[in-house]
Amino acid sequence: MASFFKFFLTLALLVLVMGSTNAQLSTNFYANTCKNLLPTVKSVVQSAVSKEARMGASLLRLFFHDCFGCDGSVLLDDTSSFTGEKNAVPNRNSARGFEVIDNIKSAVEKACPGAVSCADILAITARDSVVLLGGPSWEVKLGRRDARTASQSAANSGIPPPTSNLNQLTSRFNALGLSNKDLVALAGGHTIGQARCTSFRAHIYNETNIDASFARTRQGNCPRANGTGDNNLAPLDLQTPTSFDNNYFKNLVNRKGLLHSDQQLFNGGSTDSQVRAYSNNPSTFSSDFVAGMIKMGDISPLTGSRGEIRKNCRRVN
Repeated sequence: MASFFKFFLTLALLVLVMGSTNAQLSTNFYANTCKNLLPTVKSVVQSAVSKEARMGASLLRLFFHDCFGCDGSVLLDDTSSFTGEKNAVPNRNSARGFEVIDNIKSAVEKACPGAVSCADILAITARDSVVLLGGPSWEVKLGRRDARTASQSAANSGIPPPTSNLNQLTSRFNALGLSNKDLVALAGGHTIGQARCTSFRAHIYNETNIDASFARTRQGNCPRANGTGDNNLAPLDLQTPTSFDNNYFKNLVNRKGLLHSDQQLFNGGSTDSQVRAYSNNPSTFSSDFVAGMIKMGDISPLTGSRGEIRKNCRRVN
């Protein structure tokens, strides 16, 4: 009986700790342990984005793909005894920027050995990337710790693919505590970056909710046949692919969304009005994007004594 009581006491404490993880995140978490954290991260991000503007979008995407958990698991390499998330369908031949994260981690470790998690580095890097490409800034909540494991199957099922319809998108976001408004605002991250032909081929050849001239333009660099030109790139935002602005939403209104999942946000459904609002009001988009990023960053972080502070973001200690 005593052991039974002890089990339930332990379970209750676990629930209590898990329920309060978000409250443990703080914008000044490293104020005493790593005072130069933010400028250290920004310096490396600035160098990477100045060399290749697309890298800003790639770093933002890493945070998105990590943050259906926000625990740095997306950064772990496969080993002979461990299969990580890098070769999950949403990430294979697509996720990039890992070397930049390595460089940031090295710089941070020199400044503050063993203090800052890879998960928090991803969160700061995402903010800095947006700012460097002309987008809004925000104070990043910190205090996450790094996962000791990862799940390829969870990445496959958790990250919405570009073939998703509106119901699938809203259901997945709602299940994580993100509203339809959060979904549309965060989708605005596609105002920067590029996508591979294999991600948008079906949309430009087989679907009708797309501007015909735009489809023909994209077909010029994305052959119809599978396996041909799969990795050819096209900008997610036709107008300003390296500037963080609201042109992505203007494109959707004009049926020039590159991905099927993008155009689903403006296709006669419940999110049409939000897309139109952002297309007309960039400041509203910016403020809602910031709110969505902060909210997404609060999804199931490891805090306290859970997880670890990795010395190398690619492997557990």
